[in-house]
Amino acid sequence: MKIGTFFYDMIKTIAIQGEYGSFHHIVSEEYFDESVNVLRCETFDDVVDALINKDCDAAIMALENSIVGSIIPNYALLDSGDLHIVGEHYLNIQHNLLALRNQRIEDIKEVCSHPMALLQCKEFFKEYPHIKLVTDTDTAGVAKRIHEEQLLGVGSIASTLAADIFDLDVLGHSIQTIKHNETRFVIIKRDNGEVQEEDINKASFKFVCDHKRGSLATILNVMSDCKLNLTKIQSLPVMNTPWKYAFFVDVTFEKYKDFEKMKSIIDIMAEGFKVLGEYKNAKA
Repeated sequence: MKIGTFFYDMIKTIAIQGEYGSFHHIVSEEYFDESVNVLRCETFDDVVDALINKDCDAAIMALENSIVGSIIPNYALLDSGDLHIVGEHYLNIQHNLLALRNQRIEDIKEVCSHPMALLQCKEFFKEYPHIKLVTDTDTAGVAKRIHEEQLLGVGSIASTLAADIFDLDVLGHSIQTIKHNETRFVIIKRDNGEVQEEDINKASFKFVCDHKRGSLATILNVMSDCKLNLTKIQSLPVMNTPWKYAFFVDVTFEKYKDFEKMKSIIDIMAEGFKVLGEYKNAKA
């Protein structure tokens, strides 16, 4: 394993969403040893299914972006699949305009990419009104298609790794509107307890609040009293229960015993309390 990762027993295959050259692929190279095999999946649902069906030993999933916020469906997938976060990795997302070699940006008629990538690069393309923006499912997948079909006049928004893999020119470097563009990825497994207790200083969990005045505030006060720092809170509707919400929370702490104390209290106070992962804070 590379420096900064944890020891995982027998991780041979890691599932990602997307093509080689995708940002999930970059995370797999930065987080894991290069000997780990990468299982490419079309969708995040396929990633979860691969993990549940034991087609892989672990998986990587993007959870939030510093510009667009939470990737809400992935929270629901973690919960419904009874999967566990065992680590996290932050990646500085740099979008680049790629195309077949020996073309100029004036030759590009359309650019295809994931809608999030297109949104994050909207200001750049205002300078090139002749380019049509077309949504697609995967950034690196478009780069692969351009290479395989030798598509002239078509561009992709993807990583420089994708450019190297698919032999494409970079017509525009770092074209995203907000230059500091960071995504948080989590490493997920079927079981919890991968990290030694002395290394754990961050946790993710879920609970459901009653429809009573101050119920959420009371739980948040418990976190504060137990010396936990709330770094993320995200609400999702509870299925088949209109106007009832589950809260997905990330907290950091200095002492694991403080988190244990909070768990014992909130397990009694809140409905559906569930720990989604205990791991090391990548920002610490």
